[in-house]
Amino acid sequence: MTDGVGRVFTWETDARIQVRDLGREVVIEANAEGLRTLARHLLVLAGDGVPDGSHLHLEDGNGLEAGSVSLVLERCEEE
Repeated sequence: MTDGVGRVFTWETDARIQVRDLGREVVIEANAEGLRTLARHLLVLAGDGVPDGSHLHLEDGNGLEAGSVSLVLERCEEE
């Protein structure tokens, strides 16, 4: 998967990621492959030269397990 600007987000085979909203907290539940996939996505966004505001949308059926709430990973350098 790419973000349209040349950054490549790769997925490990059999990665499973589910995001649940429990009201006052969010739970990201994943198998080992899913956790490594998320870690790589974050490292891509943390890379040198990646502009502020770069992001990746993960949704039910688009990277996340069925029933998940949407998750956006975004780089933000502002405090």
